[in-house]
Parts: sequence; C-alpha cells; structure tokens
Amino acid sequence: MTEINDEKLITREVNIDNADTLLAVVGAQNAFMTILEEGLNVSINVFGTSLKISGAEEPVNLAETVIDNLVALVDHDITINSSDIVSAVSMAQKGTLGYFQDLYNHVLLKDAKGKAIRIKTFGQRQYVNSIKHNDITFGIGPAGTGKTFLAVVMAVAALKKGLVDRIVLTRPAVEAGESLGFLPGDLKDKVDPYLRPIYDALNAIYGVEHTERLIERNVIEIAPLAYMRGRTLDNAFVILDEAQNTTNSQMKMFLTRLGFGSKMIVNGDVSQIDIPNKRHSGLVEAQQILREVDGINFVEFTSEDVVRHPVVAKIINAYEQTGQ
Repeated sequence: MTEINDEKLITREVNIDNADTLLAVVGAQNAFMTILEEGLNVSINVFGTSLKISGAEEPVNLAETVIDNLVALVDHDITINSSDIVSAVSMAQKGTLGYFQDLYNHVLLKDAKGKAIRIKTFGQRQYVNSIKHNDITFGIGPAGTGKTFLAVVMAVAALKKGLVDRIVLTRPAVEAGESLGFLPGDLKDKVDPYLRPIYDALNAIYGVEHTERLIERNVIEIAPLAYMRGRTLDNAFVILDEAQNTTNSQMKMFLTRLGFGSKMIVNGDVSQIDIPNKRHSGLVEAQQILREVDGINFVEFTSEDVVRHPVVAKIINAYEQTGQ
C-alpha cells in the first residue's frame, strides 16, 4: 500500500456496478490499481463494487478521472493492460488526460493474434502523425517509449496498404560494451543479435513463420547500416534504429538513400551513445543541421512516454538528474 501524508486527506468513492468491468479495471490481484497508487500517491481499496480512493485532493481527483476513463474503455470492449495504466497516469500528471480515450479510437494494425495495436501515449500520437505527414521522421527518446515497435507497425501498415513494396530495417554495427568479434559468421550474422528488437516486433505483428517468408522473399530486408551504401531505396519504408551510434558521415549516407515513394524513420536515444566521440554522433548533429528542412520532422519522447514498468521511467529520470 502506498504511504500517504496525513495532511488534508480526502476519500472519494467510485461505484462500478458491473463485476466484469470492475475486474477489468482493477486487474488481476488489483495489479492495475497498484500502478495507479504508486503513480499518483494515493491509496485505493476495493469494497464490493466500489473503489475507495484516499489521499490529497488533487491526486484523488486525478485517480478518479483515470478510473472513469478506464471504465469508458472497457465499456467500449477495449481490453486494457498495465501499459495502458502507466500511460493514463503519465497523461494525468501532464494534464493531457483529455486525449486519453482518443488514442484508442484508431487501430493502427492487428497483430498475429488478432489483437488491436493502438497508440499508448500522447508522444506516440505525435510520432505516428509525423510519420504519416513527413518523408523523414526522427524519433528521439529513451528506451521503452515504443519507438522501434511503432516504426515497424507503421511500416507493415504501409506495406499492407500497398503504399510501399518493401521494408528495409537497419542499424549501425556498433558494440554497446560487448564484442562482435567473437561471434561467428559475416557482418550480417554478427549484427543480427543486435537487431533482435526489430525481429521481435515483426514476429509479434506477422508471426514467426510469415516474417521468415517475407525475409526470404526480400519483401523485408534486415541488414547492418554498412549494407546501405551506394543504394537508392525507392518505394520502400526504411527504418534506422539505434541512430545515436552513427557517425555524421554514416547518417548523411543513410538519409541520402531516400528514393521516390519512400519514407524513412530514424530512431535513437542520445543518452545511450556508444561511439567513442559522443559529440560526433550522427543523430546529435542531424538534430542541429536538419531542424528546418521541409519534409523532415523531429519527435522527442520523454520518460513520460515510457510504457514499460513504471520503475523504468523512474530509472531514466534518476540517471538524467545525474547528467548520465
């Protein structure tokens, strides 16, 4: 149970008459309410069909509004999970909760199990809109904000609609404190383990077998950044991940691969630069050089857009406070 200061405590009661709705909102073993308690510093207890929220007035009001929004989603047959609660808490704290239900009005895609893939945060909404309306979108921010997964979702959606003929996914072969040298095979074989988040996203959307077939047919190409040199990528949806580990020349080389009928997404986290001279990161320099170029847009995520376990956002904030 969350500890609450005794100063000016109030208690608010929320009635949820439908037992199935109540269970969907509180989660198994009240797991969702635990996230809400920790995120907003309130105490929530279930009594029959009622939720009693205790705490300072403003957090209690926010918690009540979050619960009302969650009930509305469940009433529209939307299955909620822990990331939805994290997102709702974050938006409540930012004052953007009014947009929360709007995020669920549009299904981006359905995954291999038939589950709807939707935007989870206001930052993700800005990101998706940018991808739709720009030739090149930079997604910059910490881990856990959904940059890679959403980029792959948008690429698959474009492929399914016939807007592009293929998907090209790449990242620089830079070691994050580990060694590529001992791994067997050529450069692609060595870097494949580092592309695992991209494979995971594709497998979640298409399923493993379908993904493998598309890769075999070269409809989906997954390769290290070095393989992009000298090419022009027409009618393709191209994603560069871990872009903070590019050099300036690599970034320029990649961006100038853009062909007709193509879109590019460049994702990275400037707090996780693994190249020796961090000031010369291609992503950092691109932010400075390309800000005013038409057709290019930068979307910056923060810890408030993290949709992983709530502790992840706290970890990110703690490191940012130390300047690391």
